[in-house]
Amino acid sequence: MLPGRAGHTTNQPVCTDCAGITADYHCRRCRAETEHYRKGICARCSLREDLTTLLTPVPHDGETPRAENTRILTEALCAALRPESILTWLRNPDLRLVLSRIANGQLPLTHEAFDAEPAGTRIEHLRSLLIHHGLLPERDQYLFRFEAWLDDKFKAIADSEIRRPVEQFVRWHHLRRIRSLSQEGRPTRASIISSKQEIIEATRFLTWLFHTCARTAEECTQADFDTWLADGTATRRAAKPFIRWAVKNRICGPISTGRHITKTVPMLTQDQRLEWLKRCLTSEIDTLAYRVAAVLVLLYGQPLARIVKMRTTDIVSIPAGP
Repeated sequence: MLPGRAGHTTNQPVCTDCAGITADYHCRRCRAETEHYRKGICARCSLREDLTTLLTPVPHDGETPRAENTRILTEALCAALRPESILTWLRNPDLRLVLSRIANGQLPLTHEAFDAEPAGTRIEHLRSLLIHHGLLPERDQYLFRFEAWLDDKFKAIADSEIRRPVEQFVRWHHLRRIRSLSQEGRPTRASIISSKQEIIEATRFLTWLFHTCARTAEECTQADFDTWLADGTATRRAAKPFIRWAVKNRICGPISTGRHITKTVPMLTQDQRLEWLKRCLTSEIDTLAYRVAAVLVLLYGQPLARIVKMRTTDIVSIPAGP
């Protein structure tokens, strides 16, 4: 610790001996020189004291796996870089109850037991900690949440004519692929996000087809799908994978989904850009405000194009940047 100062001029932090401080800053338990947290002991020793009381299991005969688990958990929490943050974390009464239930065997160290607990960041943080230290087996949390989301999604579809093709599409097209990624240890989050969008739009399309056109997936026509795409937003294109899958598996007749071609804007060449800059700087082609706006766009690109829509006074008063 450097609690003292060398002098009035340099104000350099110095140790207790150099500063002539006689107070004892050593933890009376571990003898580390550090700030006292509680009754002469440091934060790390205070944390160990609290965890020992909280995680002491019910009386048992000899060493048991539960006692070993609580010992590993105690050591893991005490090894935190900032024990003060763990002490703050332990102030939550719900978390303290969970830890005491683990110590007493009322909450088994299984994913199923943790899934039954009220959802929250604290329980998930504890789960991650237990996984990291080998007290819980590894599990793809993204895949688990995706499967739970699918169960809720299927239950919300009342019509079997809609639910059946969506379930088939999910189980044979998405779940097989995502589970394979998870088993190979590859990330699944991005695939799950895109899969959710495709499932949502496929469900919306089949709902529209059934309730508006009085047809099922097996009776879908090219005109139906073209009308669906034309009458909605661009997000409806996410239903295309479902149609391609349905055609491939002969659930419906041949339907073309077409190809989406992204519209591009022609770019200025470097020579054209320099020529426009020269004109903006030397020619009286427009008002000063719009010339300034054009120079900014030509120099810094499209993100500054919105400046053109500003009022003249706003553009002129833009402060100079770096």
